[in-house]
Amino acid sequence: MRYKDKVEIGGRKLSFRTGGLAKQADASVVVQYGDTLVIVSAVSSHDACEEKYFFPLTVNYIERTYAAGKIPGGFFKREGRPREKEVISSRMIDRPIRPLFPDGYLCETQIVSLVLSADQENDSDILGIIGASAALTISDIPFDGPIAAVRIGYIDGEYIINPTFSQLEESRLDLVVVSKKDSIVMLEGGCFELSEAEIMKAIEIALPVAQDIIALQERLRQQLGETKRAVPSPAHPELEQAVIRLAEGKIAGINQIQNRVKRGEATKALFETVYKEIEQQYPESELRIKGIIDELRKKHMRQQVLAAGNVRIDGRGLKDIRAIDCEVGILPRVHGSAIFTRGQTQSLCTITLGTTTDQQRVEDLEGQSVKTFMLHYNFPPFSVGEVRPMRGPGRREIGHGALAEKAMETVLPIEERFPYTIRIVSDILESNGSSSMATVCGSSLALMDAGVPVKTSVAGISIGLVKEGERYVLLSDIAGEEDHYGDMDFKIAGTKEGITAIQLDTKISGLSMKIIEEALARANEGRYHILDIMDSTLKEARATLSDYAPKVIMIIVPKEKIGEIIGPGGKTIRRLIEETGAEIEISDDGKVSIISSSMESVEDAQA
Repeated sequence: MRYKDKVEIGGRKLSFRTGGLAKQADASVVVQYGDTLVIVSAVSSHDACEEKYFFPLTVNYIERTYAAGKIPGGFFKREGRPREKEVISSRMIDRPIRPLFPDGYLCETQIVSLVLSADQENDSDILGIIGASAALTISDIPFDGPIAAVRIGYIDGEYIINPTFSQLEESRLDLVVVSKKDSIVMLEGGCFELSEAEIMKAIEIALPVAQDIIALQERLRQQLGETKRAVPSPAHPELEQAVIRLAEGKIAGINQIQNRVKRGEATKALFETVYKEIEQQYPESELRIKGIIDELRKKHMRQQVLAAGNVRIDGRGLKDIRAIDCEVGILPRVHGSAIFTRGQTQSLCTITLGTTTDQQRVEDLEGQSVKTFMLHYNFPPFSVGEVRPMRGPGRREIGHGALAEKAMETVLPIEERFPYTIRIVSDILESNGSSSMATVCGSSLALMDAGVPVKTSVAGISIGLVKEGERYVLLSDIAGEEDHYGDMDFKIAGTKEGITAIQLDTKISGLSMKIIEEALARANEGRYHILDIMDSTLKEARATLSDYAPKVIMIIVPKEKIGEIIGPGGKTIRRLIEETGAEIEISDDGKVSIISSSMESVEDAQA
């Protein structure tokens, strides 16, 4: 059945169209905003994957270059591996919808968001979230929606609903708010040192706008919505009872072991004991048994945190932050380095300073651009004591790196003051939760060690949540199992002046504004504590760059003088290069970069 509907959002029409396209999917919806169109499909198998104990959801956000009237660059004239924007957008769709599928639903499910038209004004990422919700809402796939996504900007003291790309260039805020009818499901964004109150105001402005988008989906459901399929019952419920009988009495003892590695060894030993006992009766049930034991540990950990003593799995109190250790200047030949250790999470951050030739060329649907700042996050298997193949960066690595990059770019100097390309690499040497926030802290210290004149220090912390009914507790600086067994991972990074990056994920159907406000306040306390420790190690950038860093000076000359510097046939600039030994790069806007390994050479060329 064909159906169309629309609503005005931020002065532009947001419209839905369904029927006629992708009819063999369980459901598909075309979402249009301005001249940007996205088709989103939802398909779910009718057979549960009993060999998996987690919900097998796959989300693919795909940008076709034809959407912007372009042919892909490079030798192969077709789209290849997903670009960073596609990976991050896929994660943005996955994160808010994943907790809204029912427990025990193990049917393989795939969401595909395909960008068909891009007007180069309106970002298609939030349309992917809205379209995924709409497709799931009208399908027979069990889903506790609908949800809506709204982007909020902040320009000259005014909040902007769904700012365009050009408006975002001027905005102090780029915040995506995803909500249900009565709660927040996800937050994602970067900002220029905004206060907690300003962030809360942005969320408050987004909520009524989201309600209009949700109402649009509910009308769609009334017209086209199918009856939701039943959630398959778990196979062998007697297996669960057998595992509980054998394992439940030992869970409390395991959860009281404060060392993560020894706790893992004890859990493994319990599994082997239980499996040996029931292997003949339930062969090939290893994953299911591990899942049941994991659920038992989760239940006990949550009960322990909510009890009157509020004891966490590693013995800390609710507000306690793990021991922090900072080191700088540890690698002699790199341009800047730092190790930031918080508990059993450790990030090695390095700085490499380059020139304009090292800038990253970016080709998006919006057009071509260059990046002079890059932050790359790596998560090798040894960081968690595992053996697995070393491959290229996955969605986790790209997502964590992008979050840390947002957190840091606010404090970087402008190009005219510091004309370098900056690359940060964070290698996680050890991980037990909040490695992306450790990356923020380590990156800040490494930048100062390199002599990059950053505005101030930046730190990050993750706040967790355990909620049962109306009762809940917040956990500062969550460890890995608290993230795994808890209900929220709320990452907040910033300076002492304000927030620079924010990312909220939940495992429950949504959070109240009260919980978000309390979490922001708790993060503020923790951030100040961490910044004080970092500042005691290195409070400001070193006065000079590393001897191994290139020396760069940028000067700006009138455009009409560019020809004189180059000379007839390039004769003048070639003579300057030969006489001084410096490289000279001139751009059309009159920026002249002079580069050499020797400052004397650079100054000679400048003169």
